[in-house]
Amino acid sequence: MTTATTSRSNLMGALCAIAAVLCFSINDMGIKFLSDRYALHQVIFIRAMIAMCVFGALIMPFGGGLALIRTRRLGMHLLRGLCVVFANMCLFLGLAAMPIADAIAVFFVSPLVITIFSVIFLRETVGARRWVAIGVGFLGVLVIVKPGTTAFQLASLLPVAAATLYALMHILARKIGGTESAATMAFYIQATFIVASLLFGAALGHGGFAGTGHPSLEFLLRPWGPIAPGDWPILVMLGTTGVFGGLFISQAYRLSEAAFAAPFEYIAMPMAIIWGVTVFGTWPAPTAWIGIALIVGSGLYMLWRESAKGRTLVAKAPRRR
Repeated sequence: MTTATTSRSNLMGALCAIAAVLCFSINDMGIKFLSDRYALHQVIFIRAMIAMCVFGALIMPFGGGLALIRTRRLGMHLLRGLCVVFANMCLFLGLAAMPIADAIAVFFVSPLVITIFSVIFLRETVGARRWVAIGVGFLGVLVIVKPGTTAFQLASLLPVAAATLYALMHILARKIGGTESAATMAFYIQATFIVASLLFGAALGHGGFAGTGHPSLEFLLRPWGPIAPGDWPILVMLGTTGVFGGLFISQAYRLSEAAFAAPFEYIAMPMAIIWGVTVFGTWPAPTAWIGIALIVGSGLYMLWRESAKGRTLVAKAPRRR
């Protein structure tokens, strides 16, 4: 792969990652907004069904029709889908109990985990400056979270678990990205959401285990019920942004190195603070602004440094099985 081709591929991957973050940030806000009224698995099921409708109407006709769902790597798709399902559930349960900015800040150990996984499993080359830039971004996360505050309540472990699963999901995307399209991966993610949410609904949707009083547990154990008419537009928004977010993020990690695309997901941090202020009325601590500057600044510095030096961000070829 030539230097120019690699640069274009990384640029397109970065743009896809930014678009995906915008979609996922809207999803996080919407899920938290509904978390005190419905069961998590009911919300996920409805969201996935709407996403499938959007996929069938807007993506499948222009991407090859039914040929999109044909694959010889069904097992890898299902494994990746399960990582997505449980990563989302852990993050959303954390959002139910924590301020949105705190939960997203804790979740941002994921780019660091992605970088480590990309070196271990994909043999990608990560230069010293990128390690430093990502380290500075992680320092910004610590400044926002502030060890010893409510961000480190037991519920804060849920976004950490989500981050690890999220990182594994992207490594799997890199391993199958050479043969599977982003649309195919997005389809199987939504299909896994539907099956998993139905299973959770069958086991917990009766509400017999509810009544704990803890926001995260109530979100998981609450019974399924009727949807208020005013909440349907929110669910449609969740389904639409969910499917396009999955499409964009799959494309991002197909096109560029995992360690290159990951820092762009830090854009979700300032967006989470904006949602917290405007939707939920939770103001971050003054030190949070320092953390945001470190997080966003590290990603921008990495881009500037790599482009100024004209370095080629070439990944070593991942192992094929």
